[in-house]
Parts: sequence; C-alpha cells; structure tokens
Amino acid sequence: MSVTDLLTRAEALCKKYEKYDLDKKQDATVYKNDRFMMLYTTLQADLEAAMQKANDASIEKNRAVVATLNAEVRRAKAALKEQIPKLTKYAGKKVKGATKEDLALRPDLVLGLVAKIEDIPDGVVAPRKPVKGKKGKGAAETIKIDAMSPEQVMSGSQNQSSEESSSFAQEADRRKAKQDESLEVISEGLTTLGNMAQDINEEMDKQTTLVDEIDSKVDKAATEMKSTNVRLKETLVRLRSSRNIMVDIVCLIVIMSIAAALYKIIIDKKAKQAATTTTT
Repeated sequence: MSVTDLLTRAEALCKKYEKYDLDKKQDATVYKNDRFMMLYTTLQADLEAAMQKANDASIEKNRAVVATLNAEVRRAKAALKEQIPKLTKYAGKKVKGATKEDLALRPDLVLGLVAKIEDIPDGVVAPRKPVKGKKGKGAAETIKIDAMSPEQVMSGSQNQSSEESSSFAQEADRRKAKQDESLEVISEGLTTLGNMAQDINEEMDKQTTLVDEIDSKVDKAATEMKSTNVRLKETLVRLRSSRNIMVDIVCLIVIMSIAAALYKIIIDKKAKQAATTTTT
C-alpha cells in the first residue's frame, strides 16, 4: 500500500468518526451564527480538496489526466478567490461570542488563506521578473507572488472594478433606468385602469338604482293590472247574470204567448163544435 493510499484511508476514517469529536461540536455551537467562521471553514475544506487534486496531478504520469486535474485546480482556485472579498467583509464585522483577540486575528487568517491559495500548484508557471539593479544573463530571477497586507484586505483596494466591469455596471444601470421608466408607464396605466374601473363601478351603482326603480314600477303596474283584471271579471260575471235574467223573462213571455195562443185555438174549436151541435 502506497503513502497516498494510506493518507486517503486515514482521511476517510477521520471523516467517518469526526461526528464523535467533541471539540468540533463545541466549535460548531460557538460559531453557529458566525458567518466568517462558517465561510472560512467551507473555504478551508475546498482548499484542502484543491491541494489534494494538485498532489494527485504531481504524481500522475498520464498527461491528459494531469491536464484535467490542473484545470480543476485552476477552477477551484478561481472559485476560492471569488469568495475572498466576502470573507474579508465578514472579517471586519463584530460577532457575538467572539473575543477581541479572535476578531483581530481574522485579517491574518484571510491573508494566510490567500497565500495558501496562491501556493497551490496548478500547472501554470508564474512569470519571473529580474531583480532590480542587476543585468546580464546571470542576473538572478525571482517569482513574485501577489500578497496583500491587512490594510489592503480590509480596505478592499484589490477589489476595484476594471474598465470592463465598470462598463458592465453602467450598462446595468442604463437597463435598470429603462426598466424603471417602463415600470412607471405600467404604473400609470394601472392607475388609469383603476380610475376607469372605479368610474364604471359608480355608473353600475347608478344603473342598479335605476333598474331597481324600474323593477318596482313594473311590479306595481303588474299588481294594478291584476286588480283591474279581477274587477273586470267581476263586472262581466254581473253582466252575464243580468243577461241570463232577461233571457229567462223573454223565454217565459214566449211560452206564455204560445200557451195563450193554444188556449184560444182550443176555445175557438170548442165554440164551433157547440154551435154545430145546436144547429143540428
């Protein structure tokens, strides 16, 4: 078993049993609300992962694998560097439960983390500059690694925007201004629509009142028509009753006339018979 396998096995065992580490539990409790320590711990873990990949690339013989690992290391370093401004911002804030000594050491922790990030080999050779005051082929050369002082870290001078970022920010501001104008137009349109809706509601209320009045008048007219119909029916019934009486009287007169005529005919006939008998 090689040394790399031993280290990998040891790291796996440490991760497996780290939940039983009381010191880590206490640190987690203390720094639960400490954004600096949470981010610092995360970046430290990412840094260790990047260092492991760099070590794997240093012992790898396959060039394609080495190039892939170095690319991953460079991406990891870029991601770590992007988090440095945020970590610097958190380093300057006071945290409940943290002592003044801890707060004073935080800029140094940031510097140490930056130095560790720069020290990770990623397969790219840094440009070498000759030392001032020496010339010729035999002049000593050195590699300059960018480093920031605590004052630079806390001041944020290293995070000044470039021309490209400035133009991007200006373009973003212009777009934001256009969006604000569009939002104002939309807001005015919504206000107009709201006023129109309010006017329509008022007109509908007026129309509702008129409709209610019309309904009440229609109901009143229907009631009057119903009562008129009832009175008309009663009148017709009375007229029909009186007409029936007249018909009955006429019929009675006709019957009496017929009876009188028949009676007269019978009397005349009897009178003729009596006269005939007397003559004989």
